[in-house]
Amino acid sequence: MGRIFNRTMGLNSLGKALRRARLAGLVLVACLGLANPQPGRASDHADPTNLTDPTANITDLFFYPDGDDMILIFDVNRALLAPKPYDLAPYDYEIHMDLTTPVSFQDPVIRARYGGTVLVPDQIHPDVTIKVKLQDDVTVNTITYTGLKDTDKIKTYFGVRDDPFVFPRFFKKNVIAMVMRIPKSAFPADQHDFILWGTTAKDGTEIDHVGRSIRTQLPRFGFINTMPPKDQLKALMARKAKLDNIYNYLHSAKEWWAIAAADFLQFTLQLRPYDLQPDVMVYTDRFPVGYPNGRLLTDDVVAQTCAFGDCLLQEISFIEGPYPRATMNDKPFSAEWPYLAPQWPDQTPAPSNAHSVLPWVILGVIVLLLVSWGIVEIIRRLVRHLLRWWWRRIDA
Repeated sequence: MGRIFNRTMGLNSLGKALRRARLAGLVLVACLGLANPQPGRASDHADPTNLTDPTANITDLFFYPDGDDMILIFDVNRALLAPKPYDLAPYDYEIHMDLTTPVSFQDPVIRARYGGTVLVPDQIHPDVTIKVKLQDDVTVNTITYTGLKDTDKIKTYFGVRDDPFVFPRFFKKNVIAMVMRIPKSAFPADQHDFILWGTTAKDGTEIDHVGRSIRTQLPRFGFINTMPPKDQLKALMARKAKLDNIYNYLHSAKEWWAIAAADFLQFTLQLRPYDLQPDVMVYTDRFPVGYPNGRLLTDDVVAQTCAFGDCLLQEISFIEGPYPRATMNDKPFSAEWPYLAPQWPDQTPAPSNAHSVLPWVILGVIVLLLVSWGIVEIIRRLVRHLLRWWWRRIDA
């Protein structure tokens, strides 16, 4: 009886353990197949993954001096060809400026990448906010200024213009442009340094963010795209530590495929040491204007960013554009207000992609689940059979 009892208990325990293992395996496969820990959203132009809401997509932020004024240009809705009207009423377009958080220009490497070093990034805050709501015909609905003087002297333009980004994919395309000529008297006296960023929100929920051009177009920065700048450095440091651990673990493995996975992670998502800066634009009048010190319309930011380590868009511009690579906009800019080139003619938009890969993804997940279940079930039955055979030998 003792043997029978022990054998029964052993088989039951084994069965429970195998059932738990099978369940864990199924959960793991489901998580690997279905989980999407990072939304496929990124700001600016040529993000490798598409925004689901193009009207909210920020394409450009420009800021540069012109005489006694500062020119601010904020563009949204990339690859625009459709005629008016657009569905703009639900959106808030905001430009923020921090005029008081100190910026250092001592480190030449950081200055070359970011325009300067924000000394206390967790204290970044908006001293100035410009909030724009547009009508569906791209005329202004409301515009409010917080933190600025002489707002009656600010000149504004809202309309559809040529996309100013020097990048072949967006040649002969338009954007919705918001252009402002802000007198320097609107800012505090002797204001030298500016920290800027822009956001879009729909029905009060922030959707997109822009700071330094191209920054959040890169896949590794998608997770900070709806995060206030003051919170970004802490999040970047935490993400970098986590991904570094994963990379080191995979890269130290003996299997070739683990090393290959580590190399892919390093290229696409692993944060670089120079990434630990908040995503903001820095401008100062202490140095000549031009990316990354503010941004001029004529700046070839793709090439300038590549010179300091981020060449994804540079490669795409070679792949999609003719050789030699374009280094100027497809239309000349104007010396007259509002500076951006005239829009391209309206066109009937190309039909949306007609097919979806989701059914194939679901089918693949189902197949993986069935195969995983089958393997676990075979192992369970085999082990159970072997144990029964073993117990029969003991009983004999």
